[in-house]
Amino acid sequence: MISSLDKANIYLKMFGFFKVPLIWLCGPKILQLNEKSVEIKIPLKRKTKNHLNSMYFGVLAVGADIAGGFMAMSKAQSRGHKVSLAFKAVDGQFLKRPESDVHFLCHDGELIDAMLDETIATGQRVNQQVKITAICPKLHGDEPMAEFLLTLSLKKVAG
Repeated sequence: MISSLDKANIYLKMFGFFKVPLIWLCGPKILQLNEKSVEIKIPLKRKTKNHLNSMYFGVLAVGADIAGGFMAMSKAQSRGHKVSLAFKAVDGQFLKRPESDVHFLCHDGELIDAMLDETIATGQRVNQQVKITAICPKLHGDEPMAEFLLTLSLKKVAG
């Protein structure tokens, strides 16, 4: 039997392959997905490294994008609604070189629920910042390698 986490990973792979190939190329995997948080892992490999043998900052942005957006997409689908999802702004702080696989954590599930409630009720676009923390648990435990504030923008799609 396929778990909901397995289904989410299949959906992420298909979405990456068909819609955003750069996501697919980075090879993300969802490690945890629940009502309050999501954890995404992107492996450090030849395609995701920079010249310093750490994760390229563009790949870090991809991981933050997935962590910030996948939960919103998943929650909207589980409610039976289609939403237009975009990021309007990004603020990234790069604190330490990530020299192993990177895990991207977002604990803003309740905020995303409130955003979905508002756009479904009003039909208006809703913008809020979500926080994503990038860590390398293999080398540094929970110490942040980077922190992102992404302005998530949601709007219910008519129909």
